[in-house]
Amino acid sequence: MNTTTKALRPKFLVTGASGLSGSIVVDEFIRQNIPVRVLVRDRRKVSKLENQPGVEIFEGDMMDAHSLSGVFDGIEKALMISSANEKMVETQQCFIDAAQQAGLPHLIKYSGFDTGIGFNGQNFIAQVQHAKAEDHLASSRIDWTILRVSQFMQFYLPGTRTGVTLEQNALILPIEDARLAPVDIEDVARIVAGIMTGTGHEKKIYEISGPDAMNMREACDIISRVTGRQIEYRHISLEDYINMFEAMGIPEYPKRVISELSRERRKCIDSHIWLDTHRQLNVRPTNFAEFIYKHKSVFEN
Repeated sequence: MNTTTKALRPKFLVTGASGLSGSIVVDEFIRQNIPVRVLVRDRRKVSKLENQPGVEIFEGDMMDAHSLSGVFDGIEKALMISSANEKMVETQQCFIDAAQQAGLPHLIKYSGFDTGIGFNGQNFIAQVQHAKAEDHLASSRIDWTILRVSQFMQFYLPGTRTGVTLEQNALILPIEDARLAPVDIEDVARIVAGIMTGTGHEKKIYEISGPDAMNMREACDIISRVTGRQIEYRHISLEDYINMFEAMGIPEYPKRVISELSRERRKCIDSHIWLDTHRQLNVRPTNFAEFIYKHKSVFEN
């Protein structure tokens, strides 16, 4: 247990602040001058926050209730994000139990859901895990909110496992003509800030996607048009795709996630678009072209 104390004591807690989603949520709190406490296992991973006004850093492990002693002090709402790995259910159940024991009033779960019409979540390990954690939260004595977030636009950027490969000027995926409706994580962060600082969100489930349902060829057309760099969608067999990740030394669990996700997405030639949450929280949806324009520089090398 180790905290950095600031003048204003935060009422809001964010876990997973060293990861992609959590760090963007914390950045939004900073942008809006909302004091926030962040829970991380190793404060060195959030060193940029050390001297940030309004940010309080707490070291602890979501799976170790003893290490969480004091983390909920003064907290009214917490956002629960944890690593997408084989221990996600156990991690989140332990955290929910610790939050309940500490008397936390309200817990928001950052969950996942696929927009593909025909996508069977029972065939996808990560969605099954999220469902189990959601059930545990809903059966607790804590007021809860669940955010079911679609694929991230950030996953199309070069440098991510599923993003554009600049060396080949290609988006290489095994999902054929599947349509997806990815969302900008910055949109989700603004939604989170609205829920955590607002009222009336108890026992509600919010589904969140982006405004554009696209197949990968259409996504590549947008990337090419916005960046001026010609990017093509290149279909690859699922077997070759998994072999590619094996050659990179990717562990077994992420390979399973990629395999199951790709199999299900191949069935989905159309996609839901969920923008009600954006409207309710007064967040303008970022379209895919706008997102690519914001990150245009990463397509230059």
